[in-house]
Amino acid sequence: MKKILFLALAMPAFVYCNAQQIDSNALNNVFGKKGTVTGNVYKISYPRSDLKVKVNGFAVAPGLALGTWVGIIQMDNHAMMMGDLVLRDSEVPKVIKKLVEENLEVTAIHNHLINETPAIKYVHYQGEGDAVTLAKEIKAVLEVTATPLTTQAKSQTQKLDWSKVTAILGTGKQNGNLLQYSFPRNEKLTESGMEMPPSMGMATSINFQMDGSKAAITGDFVLLADEVNPVVKALVEHGITPTAIHSHMLKDEPRLFMMHYWAVDNPEKLAKGLKAALDKTNSKH
Repeated sequence: MKKILFLALAMPAFVYCNAQQIDSNALNNVFGKKGTVTGNVYKISYPRSDLKVKVNGFAVAPGLALGTWVGIIQMDNHAMMMGDLVLRDSEVPKVIKKLVEENLEVTAIHNHLINETPAIKYVHYQGEGDAVTLAKEIKAVLEVTATPLTTQAKSQTQKLDWSKVTAILGTGKQNGNLLQYSFPRNEKLTESGMEMPPSMGMATSINFQMDGSKAAITGDFVLLADEVNPVVKALVEHGITPTAIHSHMLKDEPRLFMMHYWAVDNPEKLAKGLKAALDKTNSKH
């Protein structure tokens, strides 16, 4: 009898933690274009190609630092949604108002860049419930912004020599004049008790954009508290400026801090600085 009672009590937690394949077709219909599926995570991106942003005269490609995204993770009949909205300052008030109207939680409002024109803010959000309902709610939020909602033409991969960077950081993903990396952490990361895979924004991201003989870099390090200042030191020693340190979530375990950064310099030099910083973290690299 005790054994049966134990199994009955344990079963709900077990069911809640079981991953289930997400219905990507239903979500594609809501968003009006195709997302990608990795395991039980659906993800869709909306680059702010309408924005012409410069940092100290450097023209920022949408894929470098201007990517609005939505991630939805499915656990049986329960889903969690998280993401990041890239907004002009003038869009922030109406987006916050709409998030509240749609019963979505605001988890962070902050900058990622500094000295950019026009000024850009990043709003992070979260919601739980039915996956399709969540998708409709965030689509309604996107519709109060000038974010392009249709599929954008893919950038043609340019023949750029990234060999000195890949020799240091490994093989990345090339996209036009961009080279992009994602480095997951070794720990199990959760939000509100639900395990969050790297594709839900839980991995350190590194983005290079080539311009002539130099490259710009930006992204964010996903860090534990004790790693923050060692990473700051490593970046500064290599001429890379931390531009923001903050949280993206409210109930994460362990507590995580996101550090954004910026530099324009020789790509090999930048790669060495990023590698030195990565070596201060418990990341897979």
